This record gives sequence, C-alpha cells and structure tokens, in this order.
Amino acid sequence: MTVYAMAQISIHDRERYNSYAARFMDVLLGYGGRLLAADERPEVIEGDWPYGKVVLMSFKDREAFEKWAYSAEYQEISKDRVAATTGVVILAKGV
Repeated sequence: MTVYAMAQISIHDRERYNSYAARFMDVLLGYGGRLLAADERPEVIEGDWPYGKVVLMSFKDREAFEKWAYSAEYQEISKDRVAATTGVVILAKGV
C-alpha cells in the first residue's frame, strides 16, 4: 500500500539546508520515492501553522520508505537537514 511522508519544517540555517536539498533528489529517486510537493509558502486555509515549508513524498509501501529513510545515503545527507531545521515528519497510509 502506498505511503506518504510529509515534512513540515522551519529552516533556520539556509546554507546547510541548501546543501541537503542539493543532494536530496538523487537519493530519493535512487530508492523509488516520488516528490509530490515542496512549498516554502503554502497557503494556510484553516488554523495556525507554525512552519515555513511543507514537503510531500510518496513510496510504494512502508518497506520502500524505510529503505530510503534509514539508508546510509540518506542518513548522511539528513545530518544537514536535522541541523538546519526544526519540524515534524509524519507517515500516512494511502487509501
């Protein structure tokens, strides 16, 4: 079953985040992930939203997501994301 990973983040170190972003797509695509949305100015329709960027990705199943998320390649580049941002990442099952 398809799963969707959504990151909601605020960037506080642009240079370090840009380093992560420059390598992100190659790693994501190498593990079969798809980038569906990446928006630094999403429109909040209802409620309060404390973040500055949303990223939405899809994977064919949870196993594919975990292979990507816990891969040596992603763990290496994610050091810059973790250091440069605050936020949350959620995983949702498709219907």
